Amino acid sequence: MGGTIDTTRLSIFPLPGATLFPGLQLPLHIFEPRYRALVSDALARDRRIAIIQPQAPAEGAPLFSVGCVGKIGEVEALEDGRYNIVLQGLSRFRVLRELDVTTPFRQVEAELIEDDPDAVLSAVERASFEREARIFADAQGYAVDWESVTRLDDMALINGVSQIVPFDIAAKQALLEAPDLATRCELLVQLLQFFGRRDSDDNQVTLQ
Repeated sequence: MGGTIDTTRLSIFPLPGATLFPGLQLPLHIFEPRYRALVSDALARDRRIAIIQPQAPAEGAPLFSVGCVGKIGEVEALEDGRYNIVLQGLSRFRVLRELDVTTPFRQVEAELIEDDPDAVLSAVERASFEREARIFADAQGYAVDWESVTRLDDMALINGVSQIVPFDIAAKQALLEAPDLATRCELLVQLLQFFGRRDSDDNQVTLQ
């Protein structure tokens, strides 16, 4: 059963290769004038900024359909107008339409996606993920504190890894769009296997 759907107007920050998940944090350095205006506007309103990936790096490129709303937590306003901020992920959203606006930053009408906060993995799903994560980390030469990993709850673990894994844009977006925790975990396992198998000299393997 799905939850209720809320429609809202969101100011967006299109960031290629960057995703934000509910419950997680994303530090950002804001230097472009339009996004300095976005942060200033958000601070004067509800502190919300919507992070979403554009489908191409070009100016005004079409957006993917799903992103995540973040609330500005920590903020450092620098003397030259730049900002250092930390966004706290609140909720995923689905774009309904882009709005015609006069602001320097883009805005959309969106519906918020209500995820199940009590979702958990089965023991088999959790074990399968941890096994593939270890194989991937070893193959890529990452140092991981596995003792700390085992203490994370399922949601923090799967969403946290989904946000930071060095996958391509399409893969990161697929993880964000996964409808529930179990589906995201299954996809993440498949992606760890896929990207972990590539030749170390071949950096061009993508899902696109």
